[in-house]
Amino acid sequence: MNNQDTYSVAVPVIELDDKSRGRFIARTYNHLFGAICAFTLIEIALFKSGVAGSITNAMMGHSWLIVLGGFMVLSWFARSVVHKTESKAAQYAALAVYVIGQALIFVPLLWMADNYAPGAIASAAIITFIAFTVLTLVVFITRKDFSFLRGILMWGGIIALVTIVGGVIFGFQLGTYFSVAMVALAGAAILYDTSNVLHHYPEDRYVAASLELFASVALMLWYVLRLLMSRR
Repeated sequence: MNNQDTYSVAVPVIELDDKSRGRFIARTYNHLFGAICAFTLIEIALFKSGVAGSITNAMMGHSWLIVLGGFMVLSWFARSVVHKTESKAAQYAALAVYVIGQALIFVPLLWMADNYAPGAIASAAIITFIAFTVLTLVVFITRKDFSFLRGILMWGGIIALVTIVGGVIFGFQLGTYFSVAMVALAGAAILYDTSNVLHHYPEDRYVAASLELFASVALMLWYVLRLLMSRR
């Protein structure tokens, strides 16, 4: 989620003319498409080269809290850069680092799905794409401002994190209902982020907008895939 306070003195895209607003939206979704393509190509390269198995063993051989903590630090850093720095080169570098981080943390889940739930990855990708498309259309058609979801997403994220940490420490399984709840949270995040694209971002922050959308799509893909794997 973007920090709207960072842009409190900037002119939001909703106040721009149609041409400028359309250019910002096009840039945002072009960058999102590029991030998804880069993520996909990285995963293909890791699996085709056989490195994915080694990454899985390395990650699973250490506490998942360490891996999760490292990713959270990377995520915080990337978001800080894309939202606060004026340098486009730094923004692109932060987006690239974030995409690589997402690709690496996905490897163990994709590796298990590839080996123990054939077809689940493709099904999860299709479901995520359909859900993202529908939610995006809801925002673009209704033009509704979903910024009210910010508090819900913050508290939902905190509760989810505490639950995940508790599961790692105490060894209990995060079952089907947790995955369903996280898919719903990811859907709310997509509504929120898409609404921000229409209403709250300034014209020069399309890289930040694409990173936030990519993060929400990745979150949904993760838990849709977990849900499908639990059914196999």
